[in-house]
Amino acid sequence: MTNKPLTLALVGHTNVGKTSLLRTLTRDVGFGEVSHRPSTTRHVEGARLSVEGEPLLELYDTPGLEDAIALLDYLERLDRPGERLDGPARLARFLDSSEARQRFEQEAKVLRQLQASDAGLYVIDAREPVLAKYRDELTVLAMCGRPLLPVLNFVANDAHREPEWREALARLGLHALVRFDSVAPPEDGEQRLYESLALLLEKARPKLQRLVDDHNTQRQARREAGMRLIAELLIDCAACRRSVPAEPAAEKAAIEGLRQSIRLREQNCVEALLRLYAFRPQDAHSQDLPLLDGRWGDDLFNPQTLKQLGVKVGGGMAAGAATGAGIDLLLGGLTLGAAAALGAIVGGSAQTLRNYGSRLKGKLRGERELTVDDAVLRLLALRQQMLLDALNSRGHAAVDAVKLAAPQDTAWRDGKLPDALNNARAYPQWSSIGNANWRDTAERRAEVDDLAARLLKDAAKRQPV
Repeated sequence: MTNKPLTLALVGHTNVGKTSLLRTLTRDVGFGEVSHRPSTTRHVEGARLSVEGEPLLELYDTPGLEDAIALLDYLERLDRPGERLDGPARLARFLDSSEARQRFEQEAKVLRQLQASDAGLYVIDAREPVLAKYRDELTVLAMCGRPLLPVLNFVANDAHREPEWREALARLGLHALVRFDSVAPPEDGEQRLYESLALLLEKARPKLQRLVDDHNTQRQARREAGMRLIAELLIDCAACRRSVPAEPAAEKAAIEGLRQSIRLREQNCVEALLRLYAFRPQDAHSQDLPLLDGRWGDDLFNPQTLKQLGVKVGGGMAAGAATGAGIDLLLGGLTLGAAAALGAIVGGSAQTLRNYGSRLKGKLRGERELTVDDAVLRLLALRQQMLLDALNSRGHAAVDAVKLAAPQDTAWRDGKLPDALNNARAYPQWSSIGNANWRDTAERRAEVDDLAARLLKDAAKRQPV
């Protein structure tokens, strides 16, 4: 039947990453059990991939082959005098034997599933040396009479032995193979895998092409949705504005309150990105900057964080007053005097005058106004884009927390902030951070759209050619 899904069996030695590969292909971090212990999978488990409700591919995770050398020796002794059984007939006799239910129970499960499938993915840990047991495994699996596509797993690891495996597979007549890495899959890894399968299973090409097209569509949709989440965060933080009486204790409490609110807002963005990419909350934490103690944002206002990420604190009165604090203090005239306040405006940059001058005039009644410093906005943008890039290239078999490299984006470190953020400064009602008067207006959505488009453009520039 044409609507019957293609079935694939993931086979191979124990502990080579079969479950890991299936997790990455299905984007399901909870599938099966991934462990460094051998023989983690003890039975056959399956997963189905569908597009628009139509099942296209069924993937079956199988136990690891543990004793192919002994099994091959046993199979070769199954022929009766005068017989020369072919592979499928020899396996049929083996599967009917008591040995298939006892000594070789695990191997029998693998062979039954491969025989019931359209093809098999022979998963190889490319870090392992080529040993005789692997050649015997391939000999046994070939008896099933099903196409086999070798998958070189963990090739992102510097210790891989890809050239040795390519040579060994070629000697066995397996010239088509796929490079993959279930922990750090290449961006086109799934596409290459399905295209290689299409060469072995020509009738399945339309189904496989639909999977490729859907994968690319979903990948782009996730990136666009992620950039919009980041844009929402930045607009929220840029528009956030709080007034506080010009009294030291009140100022201190208000500054700390704003810091905590921004930290929480960033953490919410992190968790939303993890959900978008189907990862777990614990997947984004690290003991290294720019993350501390398993939480994003704890070091957000630490000057050392800005220094390590190359973010420069801008000029002007407000930034100069708040260096190291991450909060702009917009000073009212009753505490410092009108002359002092006006002098600060004149001494600031043109940008400071444009962004803050009109509001300072309205604060000569003894209040101070708190907003988020430009340097912190830069840091937020850098960290969230770094996280999004990391999630986009992370496999769902990864068990270690996300590790972020130093940002390479000089535009966000040194360049002019996008107009959307400068515009948001003038509209405190655009911020949802502790704001009962928050309004998601058409103007706000337009600025979010513009900022998300800018972020996508920046991401395209970061992609390797």
